[in-house]
Amino acid sequence: MPKTWFITGASSGLGLEMTQQLLTQGNTVVAAIRRAEALVQLKQAFGERLDIFPLDLVEPESISSAIEGAFERHDRIDVIVSNAGYGLIGAAEELANEAIDRQIATNLVGSIHLIRAALPFLRKQGGGRIIQVSSEGGQIAYPGFSLYHATKWGIEGFVESVAQEVAPFGIEFILAEPGPTGTNFGANLVCAKPMEAYDETPAGAVRRAISDGSFVIKGDAARTVSAILSAAESETPPLRLALGSTAYSSISKALSARLSALEAQREVANSADRQDL
Repeated sequence: MPKTWFITGASSGLGLEMTQQLLTQGNTVVAAIRRAEALVQLKQAFGERLDIFPLDLVEPESISSAIEGAFERHDRIDVIVSNAGYGLIGAAEELANEAIDRQIATNLVGSIHLIRAALPFLRKQGGGRIIQVSSEGGQIAYPGFSLYHATKWGIEGFVESVAQEVAPFGIEFILAEPGPTGTNFGANLVCAKPMEAYDETPAGAVRRAISDGSFVIKGDAARTVSAILSAAESETPPLRLALGSTAYSSISKALSARLSALEAQREVANSADRQDL
């Protein structure tokens, strides 16, 4: 049965691929983007099944306006996809204050505002699903991406808490965690001015790998989106959805290492409990 989806960042990358797949399958897509002209051809092809609203994640008013307008125009919105965002690369010491603020405002605060704006409408209609596009970087970390990881780890913690709050209302969440995927993410990276001191460090090595194209990218955008859509249609969607062999391997390795470290600290952890006399 066709559904109505609300997608931010629908004009490029995974958002565009998702929009195209959903429209081809007969669904309706509300595309929330900064530049309406970016989807002119899709609009011509799919007409009323593609609805476009202006939205900039760093402007809370535009988020509220887009959400309210979308729910007013459509009887029901089944799935909200918080996808818009970008990456900031550079060692922590290299990052400019303004770049830090904008990364947090877009990836973390903007996503929080979007979810909060959608909740009253989903609750009123009796439920729905929210897909937060995170990344493997919501559970592991690469050198040179400290602020990007701060936003992804942050939004995952927010979603895990909110998911428990709104479960009684029939609202469910999926945290999509793709590994490196063949989109234009790399082209949209904001790069800090490099410092010579970091040239021969892990942060410098990652920067060079991205700039010279040697950074390994195994994920396929179309297959990644197809897996997200399948999870969204499942009866009991997972809270976290690792996508791609790189993400699965990286996250599994990180979780195993944390479990081993925690087991090694068992006595220390237990000693912190209050001892009743």
